[in-house]
Amino acid sequence: MKRLVAFLILFIPGALAALGIKWMRDVLFGILHSPLPALWLQFLIGFILCVGGIGFIAGFILHRDRKRNKVQERFK
Repeated sequence: MKRLVAFLILFIPGALAALGIKWMRDVLFGILHSPLPALWLQFLIGFILCVGGIGFIAGFILHRDRKRNKVQERFK
C-alpha cells in the first residue's frame, strides 16, 4: 500500500512536468491550446509546470535518501 501511495505522489507531478514540456514544445511549432490566450503565456505556464514537477520529484527523492542516510555530507 505504501508503494502505491508513493507512486501516486510521484505520478501527478511527473504528469504535470510532462504536460509542461509538451506545451513548451508546442510553442516552438506555433500550436496554441484553447484555454491559453497567447503563446508566450503557454510557454511560461509550461515552464513553471516543468520546473515545479521536476523539483517536486527531486525533493521527494532527496528527502527519502536523507532518511536512509544515503546522501553525501554536503546534502545533510
